Amino acid sequence: MNIAILSRNPRLYSTSRLEAAAIQRGHTVRVLDHLRCFMDISSDNPSIHYRNEEFLKTHFDAIIPRIGASVTFYGTAVVRQFEMMGAYSVNESVAITRSRDKLRSIQLLSRKNVGIPITAFAHSPDDVDGLIREVGGAPLVIKLLEGTQGIGVVLAETKKAAESVIQAFMGLESNILVQEFIKEAGGSDIRCLVVGGKVIAAMQRQAPEGEFRSNLHRGGVANVVKLTSQERATAVKAAKVMGLNVCGVDLLRSERGPLVMEVNSSPGLRGIEEATGKDVAGMIIEFIEKNAKPNRTRTKGRG
Repeated sequence: MNIAILSRNPRLYSTSRLEAAAIQRGHTVRVLDHLRCFMDISSDNPSIHYRNEEFLKTHFDAIIPRIGASVTFYGTAVVRQFEMMGAYSVNESVAITRSRDKLRSIQLLSRKNVGIPITAFAHSPDDVDGLIREVGGAPLVIKLLEGTQGIGVVLAETKKAAESVIQAFMGLESNILVQEFIKEAGGSDIRCLVVGGKVIAAMQRQAPEGEFRSNLHRGGVANVVKLTSQERATAVKAAKVMGLNVCGVDLLRSERGPLVMEVNSSPGLRGIEEATGKDVAGMIIEFIEKNAKPNRTRTKGRG
């Protein structure tokens, strides 16, 4: 197969691992910077231009989107163009967009009865006390809707601190979520890597002392973890609700069962491959081999 990996940087661990795994399995691979693509949108012959090349229908059998959160709008437009050209996308444009909107994804998970932390959202509430009370009071977590990798996430340990942070964010006209703090999680979460409706690998991430965010980018430590059947089922259901074939589902262990914090459409591979010793990149390529067919877009533009 001819496979395109949409990534800003071919030297990134996840990109290079996917490229190497595809080549090892006999495929032809190109890494394309999606921001350097431009699209010829026509009803009879849509195409993608990249530097001095033009890619027409059937040029690529499959694409692997590695779209950064800051360029979601343009990145998913490029993915849509490839879908119009008949290429199979391991994660479809609609599903990527859906998962990137934190509020929308929380609402979709809630509608499908997937466990989530108690969450409140408001633009400019007159009753900040009521907003805080809705999530069980302090301590609580305040998240910017646009934040990634733990950036824009604040733990307010007292009601006064929560009021100050909420008012500060609202003064900047930033959209925020207010969530209950799951104390029993102890500063750890579980990253489940879901591929094709199955959890193929899982790791527990532990935040460093004095920090509540367990992201590896922020100094968190990863170890292999054994999932319960409920945790496995929750991760699979969350991926299905988002419509993602490949994703990272972040869970918190709470007294009322596993709670989904986030569903990531472009999960990093380094931490989970190193923690588990599994060839996650190879499993993703194997999934594409089994499922890539021309014009196979499930969502058909549905939001």
